[in-house]
Amino acid sequence: MCFWSGDRTYCFWDRPEPGKPILATALGLKACEKGHEVRFFRVADLVAQLEEALKNGTLPRLKRQIEACELLILDELGYVPFQKQGSELFFHIIADCYERKSVIVTSNLEFGQWNRVFGGNRLTAALVDRLVHHAHIIAFTGESYHLRHALSSVKKISSN
Repeated sequence: MCFWSGDRTYCFWDRPEPGKPILATALGLKACEKGHEVRFFRVADLVAQLEEALKNGTLPRLKRQIEACELLILDELGYVPFQKQGSELFFHIIADCYERKSVIVTSNLEFGQWNRVFGGNRLTAALVDRLVHHAHIIAFTGESYHLRHALSSVKKISSN
């Protein structure tokens, strides 16, 4: 696949909703078409699953499922802050993926703001370090598709 080399990370960043999840999903579908194993998670959902699996004693099984994929897509990092345990569990997923599998991350926050999500500078710095090493960081610019179409359907009222 021309966009991906097995252990490459892609970080799609910009303000909310100019198409990052759509591109990440399209790349995941293309990878599936080529026969690659892909997993897609909203980051908040993944953290909740990790915390639940830890509580239920099924964390090793969930981690094996994630380890089995070749491309891990993590969507919407930055919308929901995590407690310490959730942040640490997410860090371990990223650390396990480091230099072993491709990861796509979408976020509306610059890396310098991720400590608001993960609650600590040291953990955040280590997580960002693993993500950006070998990464292609793609900053989206432009107008929001949804906002543009919503505004185009607004009827103008004449004041005559």
